[in-house]
Amino acid sequence: MPQPRAPLRRRHLAALAGAALLPAPALLAQGTGTGFPNRPVRVVIAFAPGGNSDTMARLIQPRMAEFLGQSVVVENRTGAGGALAAGQIAAAPADGHTLLFDAASFIIAQFIQRNLPFDYERDFLPVGMVAEVPYILAVSNGTGITDLKGYIAQARITQGGMPFGTPGVGNTGHLAGALLAHRSGVRMEHIPYRGGAEVARDLAAGTLPSGYLSANSLHPVIEAGKARPIALTSGERRGGIEGVPTIAESGFPGFDLTSWNAMFCRAGTPEPVRRRLEEAVNFATSDDEVRRRLATMGAVAVPAEADKLGARLVSERALVQGLMRDTGISFG
Repeated sequence: MPQPRAPLRRRHLAALAGAALLPAPALLAQGTGTGFPNRPVRVVIAFAPGGNSDTMARLIQPRMAEFLGQSVVVENRTGAGGALAAGQIAAAPADGHTLLFDAASFIIAQFIQRNLPFDYERDFLPVGMVAEVPYILAVSNGTGITDLKGYIAQARITQGGMPFGTPGVGNTGHLAGALLAHRSGVRMEHIPYRGGAEVARDLAAGTLPSGYLSANSLHPVIEAGKARPIALTSGERRGGIEGVPTIAESGFPGFDLTSWNAMFCRAGTPEPVRRRLEEAVNFATSDDEVRRRLATMGAVAVPAEADKLGARLVSERALVQGLMRDTGISFG
């Protein structure tokens, strides 16, 4: 014999009790009508475990999961300059459940890796920026250089060009060094390393006269009195080292290059889903503890704003193509 249904008031209270188990952002999001996400969201990081990018992704992971009401699973997929990670997302269903976490090297990858089975410009949609990481031009203390003017003057008389180290081909430091050489009309020689720690080590030893690094990588050698920061690559003084001027302030107006980390989804992802992901990233980076932890890494949390990220991708690709055309610089 069928059991009688619970009175309306009792059923209403039971529904409220069950809903209270959901995180508040997820509860509010139930009214979006997207049905997304309906399973765990996977974030593929284009970098090895333990680095700044990996740390950043894992820092926002639990807050994104709280907002979405689903677990967020982070995995590292390194190799081919980030193309292996990007290839996974390009081949995934366009439903928002598989995301790419990448850095400014996303711009350069298409010029390094040839004959890829996907297209960086066509196959990805920006979800939003997570943080910016200004790079810093620093010199070894043994050079006697104290500011950018002195650096340019020394570069003019350095046979073969002023060597500058960076954490690898195609990163923001590489671009900054190439752009400064172009703007100043001075020859400079790029020395790529396998990571920021190696650049800092040679600056401290005096075997490398200059380098572009994040504040996080530079702090130890600066505090040890082995290197001197002379200029920020960003357009404004933020996220760097207190008291250090920008390259723009030091004689090169309009100079503005920062590294960044951002989230991307597969092209074709429904717009309501993409917006929901953008909101999840914003929720994560608005958290006070997340922002504090990012600051200790020399990073500045920024609003996701997918439209602005999309515009930035266009402008930075144009900058890279212009440098390649005007200077003959090659990233391949």
